[in-house]
Amino acid sequence: MDAVLRHIELSGIVPVAIVEEEDEALPLAKTLCENGLPVIEVTLRTHKAVRVVERITKNFPDMIVGAGTVLTVEEAQTVINAGARFLVSPGSSTKVIEYCLDQTIPIIPGVITPTEMQRALEYGLEVVKFFPAEASGGLDYLKAVAAPFTKLKFIPTGGIEPSLLLSYLRFPKVIACGGSWMVRPEMLKTGQYEEIASLTRQAVTAVLGFELRHIGMSAHSAADAYKAMDRLTKMIQYSVPKTEDSLFSKKNSNDVKYSSASDFFALGTNFIKRAIAYLAQKGIVIKPETQQIQNGQLVAVDVNLEIDGFALRLIQVS
Repeated sequence: MDAVLRHIELSGIVPVAIVEEEDEALPLAKTLCENGLPVIEVTLRTHKAVRVVERITKNFPDMIVGAGTVLTVEEAQTVINAGARFLVSPGSSTKVIEYCLDQTIPIIPGVITPTEMQRALEYGLEVVKFFPAEASGGLDYLKAVAAPFTKLKFIPTGGIEPSLLLSYLRFPKVIACGGSWMVRPEMLKTGQYEEIASLTRQAVTAVLGFELRHIGMSAHSAADAYKAMDRLTKMIQYSVPKTEDSLFSKKNSNDVKYSSASDFFALGTNFIKRAIAYLAQKGIVIKPETQQIQNGQLVAVDVNLEIDGFALRLIQVS
């Protein structure tokens, strides 16, 4: 898979933004990057969209910036020159697809029918946009229509809300979901960047689903244990209620305990590879030699980080 598409897959969410004013570009990009989503699709629905793409790509070179609602070859050429690293269209224009292939830039055309999906495969495309997702039958329709196309992956967009994210992302043919709920135009117009930050964090948290599965501690006291816990919970935005003799997880009260056995945190996640990518944004990397593989899938790995002497392990939760 193309490196840009791989990055999108690891993000799991593509914020789809309609940006009216050029001066909204940098605060928006900064907010998304700082809150765990260094990727954006800027739609060509405003006069300033191309300049927005250009400004973000120049000031945030590590961000994956794409252009959406690309309808013509002329538009494709313009946004590529502005620095867009991937293009998205609502439909499947053969001219746009062929131009992007010639330019070796990822194009994600919109599809809804088997005919459109088959055409995408004929062009050698790996990923398409399932649009409009919810209005066209949602996940049930996608599962049915995508069944014959074993080599095709999808980015559902249109009507995707936070409550639908996990169900879509758990379908193996979906690499990410496009959504606008965290970057609505009225939020940008009124400068609600704190709200955008909050919604972005909530979306990332929902996708990763960090969950304390087990804690083994040989701390000298409960106070030392809680100190370590405070550092971890701030990092993953997760809270653990305090009791007199144990540390308990809200979701798995039997799995997280304060004891004198060993010093480690076992942190469960919905998508371990996405969790690894998320932590890498914070400069936290894994120990490759500790990877555990089952049936060809990564199920556990240790992180190259200690929190007050406690090791950290990521675990894939089924």
